[in-house]
Amino acid sequence: MNEITVIGAGLAGCEAAMAAAKLGVNVNLIDMKPKKFTPAHKSNCFCELVCSNSLKANRIDSAAGLLKEEMRRLGSVCLIVADKCQVAAGGALAVDRDAFSSGVTEIVKTNGKINVISETVTKIPQNGVSVIATGPLTDDLLAQDIERVCGEKNLSFYDAAAPIVEADGIDMNIAFRASRYADGEGDYINCPMNKDEYEAFYNELINAQTAPLHEVDSTLKVYEGCMPVEVLAKRGTDSIRFGPMKPVGLRDPRTGHRPWAAVQLRKENSSGTLYNLVGFQTNLKFGEQKRVFSMIPGLSGAEFVRYGVMHRNSFINSPVLLSRDLSLKKNGNVFFAGQLSGVEGYMESAASGIIAGINAARRVLGLPAVILPGYTMIGALLEYITDADVKDFQPMGANFGILPPLENHIRDKRERYAALSRRALEYFEGEEKICE
Repeated sequence: MNEITVIGAGLAGCEAAMAAAKLGVNVNLIDMKPKKFTPAHKSNCFCELVCSNSLKANRIDSAAGLLKEEMRRLGSVCLIVADKCQVAAGGALAVDRDAFSSGVTEIVKTNGKINVISETVTKIPQNGVSVIATGPLTDDLLAQDIERVCGEKNLSFYDAAAPIVEADGIDMNIAFRASRYADGEGDYINCPMNKDEYEAFYNELINAQTAPLHEVDSTLKVYEGCMPVEVLAKRGTDSIRFGPMKPVGLRDPRTGHRPWAAVQLRKENSSGTLYNLVGFQTNLKFGEQKRVFSMIPGLSGAEFVRYGVMHRNSFINSPVLLSRDLSLKKNGNVFFAGQLSGVEGYMESAASGIIAGINAARRVLGLPAVILPGYTMIGALLEYITDADVKDFQPMGANFGILPPLENHIRDKRERYAALSRRALEYFEGEEKICE
């Protein structure tokens, strides 16, 4: 019998179940609710929105808007419901969270191809095809089994992420390429500071506002190597100048001298469109990150595609573990989706669920996997999380920085984003490309 198992009835799990059912495959959807809840969940319904009720921007010329439009064209159940229960939120798609959860639950439970089972899963299924979509607060016993299957070093239980910026926004009239002690261009982009610039930056950093920890994050253990940069800075005026901002082995080509301090940017993806701020794990509020980190010479006009975070979040090292179809490289019958797979955000999780569900169904039907091209937002996101060149992996959300550039560069950012969106949506004009 053509059947798959989906574990977890959050956004990713429900999308996976519905996508598989749409292809005629029977689905056992297993969730521990209502018998058991995580510390963050209270409702008996599926797809419970724990944090914000906003699903981000709706404009097609925004990364979040393009992602949602692609999902709509793939028949996203979450967006079918969201569009019906939205509340006023300017240009964003925000929803009545109770109506959203109950609406998706009703559609999923009344689908004749989906059998809902209330049970706590403690092990990855040994037989058949399965999709693991249990989210960032995966139950301890299942997390232990995932750790066993994936390897201890390939499962993280918290985010300690540094901000990421688009390469296009880095001012290379100020920043320069070099590796420590190396002649000529190196692997890093370096943002040099003189003493006055460093002291001004340091002062703002240690006085910036931090984000409050949620109850489920309160026991988060921060390791020395993942220390938030603002916490490290408070140990002393020169603590970060001898840490992540050390200028040793660097020479500013503008002055011919070693800078007083330097922020290094490391390539984040194989195409070189994104760079992360090395050693800048942070728990500052997002607005404060934009304000303070924009003081770094060369980054005043940089576009931040992801801000730093410090919170509990289980996710696998997907660039090492997953194939592009979201299946495990060493076991093609096990698929991962949602935040556990390394995407960040409500809609990103749901989108990965759609693709995992399609490919799990196609696996049991004996059909080839669907791999969306990298110039689509979903395709680029999944390409990023399965890119073997991505080191020190941290979850990623939708952003234009992960898309390959246009053949003809458009200077105006709004027009460039609109052109990137048009290029992506052309792929979805024929639904047969997805379901053939």
